Amino acid sequence: MRQNRLPQLALALLLLFLLAFPSLFPAPFLLRTMILILLWSVLGLAWNVIGGYAGQVSFGHAIFFGLGAYTSTLLLNNWGISPWLGMLAGALVAVIVSAIIGRPSFRLAGHYFAIATIAAGEIFAVLFRNLKWAGGAVGLYLPIVRGDRLVDFQFNESKAMYYYIVLGMLVATALVTYWIERSRMGYYLKAIREDPDAARSLGINVTRYKLYAIVISAAIAAMAGTFYAQFVLYVSPKTVFPLALSIQMALVAILGGTGTLAGPIIGAAVLIPMAEYTRVYLAGRAGGLHLVVYGLLIVLISIYQPGGLMALLRSWRQRRAQRKLAQQAPVAAPEGGVGDGSL
Repeated sequence: MRQNRLPQLALALLLLFLLAFPSLFPAPFLLRTMILILLWSVLGLAWNVIGGYAGQVSFGHAIFFGLGAYTSTLLLNNWGISPWLGMLAGALVAVIVSAIIGRPSFRLAGHYFAIATIAAGEIFAVLFRNLKWAGGAVGLYLPIVRGDRLVDFQFNESKAMYYYIVLGMLVATALVTYWIERSRMGYYLKAIREDPDAARSLGINVTRYKLYAIVISAAIAAMAGTFYAQFVLYVSPKTVFPLALSIQMALVAILGGTGTLAGPIIGAAVLIPMAEYTRVYLAGRAGGLHLVVYGLLIVLISIYQPGGLMALLRSWRQRRAQRKLAQQAPVAAPEGGVGDGSL
């Protein structure tokens, strides 16, 4: 019973630590880094729904992130609509676009699907670079309001509120992922990932459940895009539609472990601090070195443990359990030994 309670106790302690983090570590750099960790955890979980559970490797998720950022920004700048409503509107736009992109793209498999998502992402990047009413290549600045008010979704005096908002987004996304993982939909998605033809032969509507996965994934990524726009107060095609952003979403989940709840969170907790610290402390002397370190870690994990850090953790726990069983096993007395009456 103690072993069964340990994960629950660890989770409770982790939540308490996260809630107290802004008070324990108020330094701006540490707080910003933690906000980015939580944001990329949300994005990693969003990508994991379609890429991890459904097995559809997408390199176009920046589309949904950018649509969320631009939708809320345009609604705020042009009509004064609250960013909170803009977040919901951005999620709706992303859902519609994901369904339009997903239906024809799901006819493709493997690397052909990945190439199709790359092409779609580049189309949106070029499109927004040429839309004058969306700021073109220059982008859009958000109006700065005085004071820190939750209704304005803007906090210039203290960044702690951004931290708690993205923490709430992460908890909500984790709960959605937990529900998917344990629902019938989750089992169907895993069956589709392992063998689409076998899943189809069992009566699973493969295209429909792939659409469900990409719609949920797109909505979460779009809401994260709105948060990002409010956090940096600026959006442009270069910052919210780049291919590198889509790749990093995938890498966060792949490093931590695809098809798992904790994998993307662990991946973000490893990658983002490493990238931020190397970028800040080494970029002045060796520009781009943080990208080299970043890529090297991914290559090592891909070669030695394709299942990611979660697979390493599982193998360690299995070896530990086997050692305990070996220690607890009774030692058999040798044949012909003392006590059997033989000489």
